[in-house]
Amino acid sequence: MKIGLIRETKTPEDNRVALTPEQLLELQEKYPAFEFQVQSSKIRSFSDQDYAKLGFPVLDSLQDCQVLFGIKEPSIDSLLANKHYFFFGHLAKFQEHNRALLQALLRLGITFSDYEYLVDSQGQRLSSFSWWAGFVGAYNSLRAYGLRQGAFSLPAPDASFTAAKIYRLCDQIARFPLKILITGSGQASAGAQHLLSTLGFELVNAQQFLEAKPAERGIYTFLTVEEMLQHKAGASFSLADLAANPADYQSSFFPWALAADVLLVCHFWNPDTAIHLSREQLRHEKLKLQVIGDITCDIPGSIESSLRATTHNEPFYDYNPRNGKEEPAFSDQNNISCMVVDSLPNALPQESSRSFGKTLSEILLPRLLEDNYLQNPLIAGATIVKDGLLSEKFSYLQDFAEGKSPER
Repeated sequence: MKIGLIRETKTPEDNRVALTPEQLLELQEKYPAFEFQVQSSKIRSFSDQDYAKLGFPVLDSLQDCQVLFGIKEPSIDSLLANKHYFFFGHLAKFQEHNRALLQALLRLGITFSDYEYLVDSQGQRLSSFSWWAGFVGAYNSLRAYGLRQGAFSLPAPDASFTAAKIYRLCDQIARFPLKILITGSGQASAGAQHLLSTLGFELVNAQQFLEAKPAERGIYTFLTVEEMLQHKAGASFSLADLAANPADYQSSFFPWALAADVLLVCHFWNPDTAIHLSREQLRHEKLKLQVIGDITCDIPGSIESSLRATTHNEPFYDYNPRNGKEEPAFSDQNNISCMVVDSLPNALPQESSRSFGKTLSEILLPRLLEDNYLQNPLIAGATIVKDGLLSEKFSYLQDFAEGKSPER
């Protein structure tokens, strides 16, 4: 099997890789049936030479490969017909900006598997950059608070950034009496919590967070999905019931938002579940939120101040709760400053790529050696398009793919 690493063609550019040069070498030695090729790229955090010096062909075209790995959505004009692609698609939740991409995948007879839906038997994602997104998103949100308040100054991430450097830069931040609220208990939340706890922020439980007064040092808490949602009829919370009947649940999140200075959004959301912070709630006179870091970057999503994705070069904007519109970052203390970067792990591309590639090497690549590997439950569950047709699991996207208003 010939496997290729595609160059990233999305704008803004993405410098991560699905598999590092050293990981390809380990896979080649362990599985001689694989043959790897690398598409030439000027932006990849591991250079063409890094791959070439380990013996991997660096080519302009990967036409000979059957399976192609990328990170973000490829440009439509770069797609090769009848290939099997793996990347983060951002189209299974009716994302309008990727409707044309879905249509192209179908038109070109492509098979497409989305990393987001590589999950275990409990529905937990097995392959993601989420931990790193949470880690970098927490740093960026602390940076936003410092810039907004003039309290401290943290530099924008650059090519020299590592996790160790972030720890050094933020060494004294926990002395500020911030109350930081994190939503969710998955990998993004874990990454954000790791940074805060390493810096000396104190973890308190959800009830303590509601009752806490300003202290000498910063505190944080995180909310599970059970704490953020409640059954409309008062029935007991059930994850299985939530998945089957999301409209039966309403948000119970707002009291915690009222108690926070900084909100880090790390929870999973889909269009059928409740809004957690509406425009009306964002106008509430008692809301004192100063920074919202939307790490999961669902737009539109459950946090209605997230109007658009931002970039590493311009990561912040202000949300004016009085009119629901965007204004320049840090332009008015009555606004809420927002960080909505949708490629946060790019700030630490080599560290995050190594972590991601390790998971792919262990859980995905060996399965590609199976006969009829597309029938493997792990891969089948993540496959949105098979040979140019929507898979049964994702057949709900048919109207969306045909250009109609989707039935959600």
